[in-house]
Amino acid sequence: MFTTPLFLAALILFQAAPATMAEPATPPETGADPATGQVDAAAEAAPDEAAKPEKITDRSHPDFVRCRTEAVIGSRARRKRTCMTNREWELLARRGNAAAREFVGDNQPGFLPE
Repeated sequence: MFTTPLFLAALILFQAAPATMAEPATPPETGADPATGQVDAAAEAAPDEAAKPEKITDRSHPDFVRCRTEAVIGSRARRKRTCMTNREWELLARRGNAAAREFVGDNQPGFLPE
């Protein structure tokens, strides 16, 4: 009963919204002088000279990426490859050990004051 007029009102509002929300187009920043049209040499060379991070070859470095392959439960052939940095692997191991210690400690018989 009320759904058709409500639907039509919503449809009209949604069609009008993109036209009212549109911003005027601005030309992209190219590093060119608007008066002369000449391109600044430093602005033109900047993307080519961007410093790329060096590849880490030391396996003991905290940011060296290691990948491990794990079997997927329920499949004999499928494997899941997980890649993280040495720092992330260490953090994962510490969290797992802390969770295991907490689990064992919570299930110990006796009174443990907190």
